[in-house]
Amino acid sequence: MREALKVLDATARHFQLPLKVTEAPVGWAGIDAAGKALPDATLALCRESDAILFGSVGLPDRDPTIPKEERPERAALLRIRKEFGLFANLRPVQLPKALSHSCPLKPERQGDGIDILVVRELTGGLYFGQPKRTEEITLADGSRTQRAIDTLVYTTPEIERIAHVAFRSARLRRGKVTSIDKANVLENGVLWRDTVSRIGREYADVGLEHMFVDNAAMQFLLRPAQFDVVLCENMFGDILSDEAAALAGSLGMLPSASLGATTDGRTFGFYEPAGGTAPDIAGKDLANPIAQILSAALMLRHSFGRDDAAKAIERAVLKVIHDGLRTGDIFNAADPAARRVGTRQMGDAIAAAVG
Repeated sequence: MREALKVLDATARHFQLPLKVTEAPVGWAGIDAAGKALPDATLALCRESDAILFGSVGLPDRDPTIPKEERPERAALLRIRKEFGLFANLRPVQLPKALSHSCPLKPERQGDGIDILVVRELTGGLYFGQPKRTEEITLADGSRTQRAIDTLVYTTPEIERIAHVAFRSARLRRGKVTSIDKANVLENGVLWRDTVSRIGREYADVGLEHMFVDNAAMQFLLRPAQFDVVLCENMFGDILSDEAAALAGSLGMLPSASLGATTDGRTFGFYEPAGGTAPDIAGKDLANPIAQILSAALMLRHSFGRDDAAKAIERAVLKVIHDGLRTGDIFNAADPAARRVGTRQMGDAIAAAVG
């Protein structure tokens, strides 16, 4: 986060942006400061702000006596999503040519480069549908067993709003949406496909194709360069975005954005790196700050309408990668142009390259 704020400050100065950043504790810092993962004062500050730039939270080995409902992963992250109606999750996955060695695929499968945006519906589907319970039942032979029930539910308006996000995103990219479903066996998938097709007719300048989720998982490994924007319901998006993340070689390269409704031309958003806290390297100047820095770029684009400033940060990241700077997670000793640097040096170089 320190490096992301450094880059934001350099960007604000270069573009003369009136950016005001206020920090507040959350996660274990919130528990230490106020006894809860999302302190009331922090939530109130979020409500007063135009966007949230979020640092990684969660220390799985700390204080196992705290109930799971009160731990940062749920009490902070899930509550913020609910409080602000964050229904659209954007996961960009980009593999710069200079990092092709980091991709687990052979170079011939990488095509001309991997640049995918996964758009995941975030508040519906199997994770939130009701009923949801575990119960004991009696089988026909009289024996007792447990049965778990989860319900996959979507309404037309929920699909419509996430589809609009995907098509608008494609307009800013290469103009193609691949919508993922399982319409051959799920009623939910039929409604998803029909609704996305109808919304797609409002975007004549954007191409649309439909793909079953099992085929999509295979195509991510065979020909990932074919994808531009990939539109998914909640569970499919959860799985496919992590599969796509592997193509970039490191979670340290991957930002994410969770967006709410657009009101008066402004979109409230929650921006965070795709990876977690990595407590084993905390404080050692080893972590890759690029995911957090690129999350700040997404914030400038989606919540502040400054695509120019966002692109300046993204170009700066590509420049330092092209120049050979590598944190440990993306360093390859066999690359003669690579130079291993720490967290601070990577942040300094990106801040200097802005503009």
